[in-house]
Amino acid sequence: MARRNLLRLAMFVLVTSVLGLWTLSSAAQDAAATYTSKCKMCHGADGKGDTPVGKKMGIRDLTSADVQKASDAELTGIIKKGKNKMPAYDGKLKDSEIKDLVAYIRKMK
Repeated sequence: MARRNLLRLAMFVLVTSVLGLWTLSSAAQDAAATYTSKCKMCHGADGKGDTPVGKKMGIRDLTSADVQKASDAELTGIIKKGKNKMPAYDGKLKDSEIKDLVAYIRKMK
C-alpha cells in the first residue's frame, strides 16, 4: 500500500513538472510573439533599437544596463502607459502578456 502511494506521488510530481515546463515554454513563446508584433518594428529583433524607426525616434536599447536595472514595475508602467513616443498598451495587452513581455525583455541582456 505504501509503495503504491509512493508511486502515485512520484507520478504526480513528474506530471506536474512536465506541465510546468510546458507552461513556461508556452509563456515564452507567447511573449516572443507579442514582442514581434508590438515591439520589434521599433526596438529591433535584438532589442537594441537599431532600426530605421528606432534611430529616427531615439529608441532606448532594451539590452542596456540602464533599461535592465529598471524594476519590473517600472517596465510594466512604461509598457502600460507609454513613454515619450512609445504608445501605451494598457487595454491592448492583458496584464499577463505585459508581465511575460517584461520577462522577455530581461532575457535580452
